[in-house]
Amino acid sequence: MSEERRKIVYSALKPTGDLQLGNYIGALRNMVAMQEEFDCIYTVADMHSLTVDTVPAELRRRSYDFMAIFLAIGLDPERSVLFVQSHVPAHAELTWVLNCNTMMGEASRMTQFKDKSKKAGKAGINVGLFDYPVLMASDILLYNADLVPIGKDQQQHLELARTIAERFNNRYSPTFTVPEGYYGNKRTSKIYSLTDPTAKMGKTDSNAGGVIFLLDKPEDIMRKFARAVTDSGSEVKASADKPGITNLLNIWSVMTGKTVAEGEKEFAGASYESFKRAVGEATVEHLRPIREKYARYISDKGELERIMKSGAEKAAYLARRTLSKVYRKVGFVQL
Repeated sequence: MSEERRKIVYSALKPTGDLQLGNYIGALRNMVAMQEEFDCIYTVADMHSLTVDTVPAELRRRSYDFMAIFLAIGLDPERSVLFVQSHVPAHAELTWVLNCNTMMGEASRMTQFKDKSKKAGKAGINVGLFDYPVLMASDILLYNADLVPIGKDQQQHLELARTIAERFNNRYSPTFTVPEGYYGNKRTSKIYSLTDPTAKMGKTDSNAGGVIFLLDKPEDIMRKFARAVTDSGSEVKASADKPGITNLLNIWSVMTGKTVAEGEKEFAGASYESFKRAVGEATVEHLRPIREKYARYISDKGELERIMKSGAEKAAYLARRTLSKVYRKVGFVQL
């Protein structure tokens, strides 16, 4: 009896800001765990970065940084395909074909595009921002991904990818796997800013004091936690009326592997100052091996580029197989 095929997972991170604790807790840890169960394809999505103003040197630096962090957290280039998006031209090539199988109304309905357009104004909108979801569909469909780890803000984009895949399959014959969303560990709470516990911690946050970056120095991590916003009263307890303390308890829980309830018990009667210090210390220790491994990888650009090249070759092989089928089905002459 043949062994059941492992499902394919595709996930990408856009290098438009430095990776932070929210990325780690919400996505990166799950990416490591998924290697045990799935065939994983993980991308540094540098092409997506161009939809906003980007400093070339910063984009290049972050592409190296993201790959080094991928390796530092435990993503294994022997078990997963790790690559930089622009190293595989098939992503751009498939996007053109999928553009021609996407309706203007479908692309226009994307709420992220509408929200960003309002903020930017007409002068700040480029075609890439409008077409971003189709490139995302290409990323996913090239590898016939079964599962795509997403948050709520990406659900609409995944639905468009599914619609495009189904339309192409119906028009030209089955070609693409229709992907499903993968929502990971639903018990993991969203991580919020330390300075505004009602706003998501983000890598492009304008207030760096509210964000713990994975490569922050220990003293910077401790300083940020010391200044973290708390709530009225003095009880260390997770509740709707204590968003600051709840956020800190959630962070402590992930950093220590203990439950929030255990944290409430451990810090019963403790001052907010000592509680925040404990959360900072737990975070410093949890991130220490990641920072140390990152330092080793980023100091050897040759080895990092070798891993990038190897991953790109694996990805390009898979992508070219899909693209070849697509080109044949739409009627292109292939030599």
